[in-house]
Amino acid sequence: IGEDSAAFELGKQKLASWVYFGVVLGVVLFILNVVWIDNSTGFGKSYIDAVSSISGSPEVAMLMLILIFATVHSGLASLRDIGEKLIGERAFRVLFAGISLPLAMSTIVFFINHRYDGSQLWQLQGVPGVHEAVWVANFVSFFFLYPSTFNLLEVAAVDKPKMHLWETGIMRITRHPQMVGQIVWCLAHTLWIGNTVAVSASLGLIAHHLFGAWNGDRRLAKRYGEAFEGIKKRTSVVPFAAIFEGRQVLPEDYYKEFVRLPYLAITALTVGAYFAHPLMQGASFRLHW
Repeated sequence: IGEDSAAFELGKQKLASWVYFGVVLGVVLFILNVVWIDNSTGFGKSYIDAVSSISGSPEVAMLMLILIFATVHSGLASLRDIGEKLIGERAFRVLFAGISLPLAMSTIVFFINHRYDGSQLWQLQGVPGVHEAVWVANFVSFFFLYPSTFNLLEVAAVDKPKMHLWETGIMRITRHPQMVGQIVWCLAHTLWIGNTVAVSASLGLIAHHLFGAWNGDRRLAKRYGEAFEGIKKRTSVVPFAAIFEGRQVLPEDYYKEFVRLPYLAITALTVGAYFAHPLMQGASFRLHW
């Protein structure tokens, strides 16, 4: 019933579409830099200062930033059907990304800059095996990216955005892979950092994604009705639960659903992001958010 997730065929790609995607991405990043990132012209620092002024606590500021992002992000997602009818799929996607992206970036930068503030609860960074366990957990978490994330042309509104009903690949393991991946990422980072800011960030992010899982099921049920109910019976929110219960039977060539270009790209990007941590930390620090 559902769609094949993470499917990508080079033969069906149009060079013009990817050139257009590159242009759109460049324009978006330029606007984001001028309007939000650059402290001399953008509103990013003012936004962070305003949220931080609510309380002198970095933990409270962290939770507030996540709450604001979650409210806007999930709120706009809930209004998708109405918004697309009013202004069209592409225009709504641009509006959705244009509002969500600056808020998400501000939250990430604040976390990077203040991750070692607050009170230390435990210190396990010197314990043998902890670094390796955290690295593996983070690596695995990125393979739970929601399948729609792979549809870059739709994300950038080059192709008409759609609300997909996925059923293969990672969806056989859990119906809400982004939620699972975020929980794994949060637990790994909280274990490594071990302070109140990390706990605050993790609690906020996990709560947001738990709500997102419920809201996502609600929206899919409203859009697809019986088709979604069929997929719901064959999948589970808890990883591997449907497989253990016999509701999901993996095909013999199941591995082929992961041997695809999007997952190879995720592997390369995840390893690259690990080695690029000093660059991300340096760039965040220079913003003084």
